Amino acid sequence: MPVKNRFAELHAEITKWRQDIHAHPEVLYETHRTSALVAEKLKDFGCDEVVTGIGRTGVVGLIKGKTDTKGNVIGLRADMDALPMAEQTGLEYASKHDGAMHACGHDGHTAMLLGAAKYLSETRNFDGAVAVIFQPAEEGGNGALAMVEDGMMERFGIKEVYGMHNYPGLPVGEFALRKGPLLAAVDFFTIEIEGKGGHAAQPNKTIDPTMMGSQIHLALQSIVSRNADPVDRAVLSVTSFQTGSDVFNVIPHTATLKGTVRTFNPDTQDMVEARMTEVVAGVAATFGGTAKVDYQRITPATINWDEQAEFAEEVATAVSGGCSQAPLKMGGEDFSYMLQARPGAFIMVGNGDSAALHHPEYNFNDEAIPHGSSFLSEVIERRMPAV
Repeated sequence: MPVKNRFAELHAEITKWRQDIHAHPEVLYETHRTSALVAEKLKDFGCDEVVTGIGRTGVVGLIKGKTDTKGNVIGLRADMDALPMAEQTGLEYASKHDGAMHACGHDGHTAMLLGAAKYLSETRNFDGAVAVIFQPAEEGGNGALAMVEDGMMERFGIKEVYGMHNYPGLPVGEFALRKGPLLAAVDFFTIEIEGKGGHAAQPNKTIDPTMMGSQIHLALQSIVSRNADPVDRAVLSVTSFQTGSDVFNVIPHTATLKGTVRTFNPDTQDMVEARMTEVVAGVAATFGGTAKVDYQRITPATINWDEQAEFAEEVATAVSGGCSQAPLKMGGEDFSYMLQARPGAFIMVGNGDSAALHHPEYNFNDEAIPHGSSFLSEVIERRMPAV
């Protein structure tokens, strides 16, 4: 089964939705315009139930099939939020909001799921019900967790859940996924260093936090290279080093390091956190200062369930003629919380030769819309075939 003919007919309409959302990006939970647009369209489509305010600004639409012999409900999820960054695409429909941009393609994800919702509301050729889930705050706000904690799965009786993300570099019309771990757990850390400030001409009378921070930065790299199992994957990156002021002749009193850790294995995650605490305190003590680590676990690893991943691959192959194995990526995705709550799978859809995600020149490829909407619809029709 190739792309559904209905999505060829709806392509121009769905593209207009996508480009309108692109022009009005909203960050984190502030997706008020987008959420209202989604809710309005779901009602226009004739969804049996449309609920707003789940996970603060999330929207869920329930579409019932022609029959319901088993009480099955499958969730299909799209994220709606943008990133707090300036757009540099020069597009006619570029962001109208300074400092906000759809640089990750969530406008495309939302549009594709709206397209699938319109089709499924028209046809209802399935046995059970589908919950179309529109989530805020994927970019650092854990909107998926907020919706789960708001009781979404129980409220709608969701048994399985499927999500999709565009993939720059993968040709349009192609899909990729893998069983088991796909995306890494995301942890953030802040290291506060305290020394003893003083005159730069008398360093012997100070405890230099800049020196301590530099040595801590270097020592942290030994955790992955010497403490982690070489066959396991881990990344530890210091991304910010702040110390002192712009004064040339003052050694500051404090310094702050910030960064991120990415892992797949919970045991490795535990080890990195424990070793960071030990290494940071030990290096600081060597120089006569002190340092403490604030370690925050932000998002767990995205781990596809085997059965649902096999099924998703079958659907993707039916839509596109094939489905490649996605590589492990150290990026994170809060859909992981939904996969912890229910069996499911997360799949990549090709975005073609576009700029990378989170790049100021990125744009979602509208040619991917019929493929993504067809996949989402086919998940429902194949997983819950009409009686």
